[in-house]
Amino acid sequence: MALPENLKTLKAGITALCAAFTAAFGGTGWLSLLFPLAMALDYATGSAAALKAGQWSSSVARNGLAHKGGMIAAVLAAACLDGAMYVLVTFLPAVHLPFEYPAVASPLVLCWYVLTELGSVLENAAKLGAPIPPFLKKALAALSGTLDEVGQK
Repeated sequence: MALPENLKTLKAGITALCAAFTAAFGGTGWLSLLFPLAMALDYATGSAAALKAGQWSSSVARNGLAHKGGMIAAVLAAACLDGAMYVLVTFLPAVHLPFEYPAVASPLVLCWYVLTELGSVLENAAKLGAPIPPFLKKALAALSGTLDEVGQK
C-alpha cells in the first residue's frame, strides 16, 4: 500500500530532521531528549497510580518534582565535567591521555537515569493493572547492571 504524497513528504521531513539532529548532537543528544520524556512519563504514571489507589498527595508530588530537579542538576554536572575534560585534553599541552576523551560522564549519567525512570514507569504500570512482560523486566535489569559495570570501570 503506497503512502499518499503528503505523508511521504512529512515522513521525509521528519527523517531529515532526525538525521540533522543526530549529525549535530549524536547519541548523547537523543539521550538528552529521552531523559525528560522518561521523567515526564514516570511522573504521569506515578500520579495516575497514586490517584487510582486514592493516595495522591501534593506534598509527595512536590517531593517527586524536587527529586527530578536533583536528577537534572546531576546531568548538568556531568555535562560540565565532560566540557572541562574536553578543554583540558584539547587545549592544555601538558595534559596527555592515552586515549581520546569523548563525552563520557554525560552519556553514562543520562543512560543511568533513563533506565531508572523506565524501571519506575514499569512499576507504575503494574500498579495501574498492566501486565508487565517478564522479558522486559529482565532486559531493563540487565541494561542497568551493565551500565553500572561500565561506570565502575
